[in-house]
Amino acid sequence: MKRKTFGPVTSQQVAQIAGVSQSAVSRTFTPGASISPATREKVLKAARELGYRPNAIARSLNTARSRIVGVVMSYFDNQFYPQVLETLAQKLDELNYHLLLFVGDRDGNVDRIFDQIMQYRVDGIVLASVSLSVELSEECVAAGIPVVLFNRSEENATASSVNTDNEAAARNIAEFLLAGQHQRFAYVAGLADSSANLARQKGFITALQSHGVKDIRVVQGDYDAQKTAQAAGQLFSSPQPPDAIFAANDHMALMIMDIARYEFGLRIPEDLSVIGYDDTGPSGWPSYALTSASQPVEAMVSATIGLLMKQIESENIEPEQVVVPGVLVVRHSARRPQFGVIEKDGLCLFQPQEVE
Repeated sequence: MKRKTFGPVTSQQVAQIAGVSQSAVSRTFTPGASISPATREKVLKAARELGYRPNAIARSLNTARSRIVGVVMSYFDNQFYPQVLETLAQKLDELNYHLLLFVGDRDGNVDRIFDQIMQYRVDGIVLASVSLSVELSEECVAAGIPVVLFNRSEENATASSVNTDNEAAARNIAEFLLAGQHQRFAYVAGLADSSANLARQKGFITALQSHGVKDIRVVQGDYDAQKTAQAAGQLFSSPQPPDAIFAANDHMALMIMDIARYEFGLRIPEDLSVIGYDDTGPSGWPSYALTSASQPVEAMVSATIGLLMKQIESENIEPEQVVVPGVLVVRHSARRPQFGVIEKDGLCLFQPQEVE
């Protein structure tokens, strides 16, 4: 039967009821702490009777650790990021860390909410789909708070980052489309200041130009559905519309496919090939079957948390740049070349290096 108490129950009250020391109560509720099974059971029984819950905020004042990781994210229209968020939360929970979500501006800048993040005494920060100014990045280093950029990078590399090799993947996409005998190419770009977008655009255009392709149309989709629809309409209304489009992410690629089919009556892939980037859930749906460069969420999140924990535990914030390998998953939204497509682990992949 639960005892009547007035006000918050303290660990000292639990210790008195259980007949143990206050430190034994603390160890009972500290993951990995050493305590005998018998003592642990007595403490838990007393805690249940009193309705006791450990105070995480008070504990953080004693340990200088909040066990909270601040995650800043925006652009939830793109199903890649909700998947990343769920995986981050699960993996942090396994380590007895908690995720505190902040929603950034759609322009990708986190400076506006930086003060809010710092007020929560977070142990580390993950920035996904947003970026941090050099000044604030240096302030985090000075405060001893590790920052990991997820699917982003910065020129001065003052913060750690985890990415796929965007430029190499985009070159691979260009090789795939060239092998498929396409003639007219277009790139639908994301935000102009997005490091991932810039690397994908560079890799795609450079690879095409190295094969003598000069006329490559670039239009802005800005990772926005409406702007992407307008960009697609502009491309398809031109006298010489493209027969191959690479979009900077899947969200835009799917919109392009819808506009092509339902507003311009184009057949995919007979009239038009479309390729995206991320390999999100809808890419595998039969109605889209989108060929897309994969971003392996599990591997990227594991690398991100690994960097954070390493820097939190060592208290040494030395920026590291991790590149996680991805693959080009071939489905039915793009014309297949006669060579380079292989089957592996139930997927069709493109590996141009296997061309003899």
